[in-house]
Amino acid sequence: MHKDVIIVGAGGHAKVIADIVRKSGDNLVGFLDDSKEAGTEFFDAFILGKTDSYYEYPNKEFIIAIGNNAIRQKIAQKMQGVAFYTAIHPTAVIAEGVTVGEGTCVMANAVVNADAKIGKHCIINTASVVEHDNVISDYVHISPAAALAGTVTLGERTWIGIGAKVKNNTDICADVTVGAGAVVVKNITEGGTYVGVPARKVK
Repeated sequence: MHKDVIIVGAGGHAKVIADIVRKSGDNLVGFLDDSKEAGTEFFDAFILGKTDSYYEYPNKEFIIAIGNNAIRQKIAQKMQGVAFYTAIHPTAVIAEGVTVGEGTCVMANAVVNADAKIGKHCIINTASVVEHDNVISDYVHISPAAALAGTVTLGERTWIGIGAKVKNNTDICADVTVGAGAVVVKNITEGGTYVGVPARKVK
């Protein structure tokens, strides 16, 4: 059965999710966005209203297209009682034993390998790799072309930057940003921003 989907947010990330919804054969009802007027056309659909008007659309599924992890969490926690849509691009590779939480988006050519666990409202971005037995907590963003080797754990709201790499058997705590192209070779136990090869915390 086709699903009726409303996307929260109307920026570039929302366009990518809208494309996934359509390629999955589901119906894009429209967008909710606080910065655009209701009735405005956006990506071959329309702005339905502000984000707070989600309750006006019962029997619809929602997905939050906001790249900022903390803001995505705040909106998700406010939208109590709604059904959240999980968007998986038809070209994504999802192995056996993988679990994907509600509201998560797995984008084109991403690979999620055996027994990985993906939390709620995550972004597994284009051509990223989540290897076997990874545990990805809620509200994480793994950017395009980032690669996590086997048995990596990421804490809530962590953001792995574009092209970054994390070696196998590594734990990264909550609220960490790993910069573009960085390489994480040991556990990270303190929140903050880490850059370079090997990755070190920015003071």
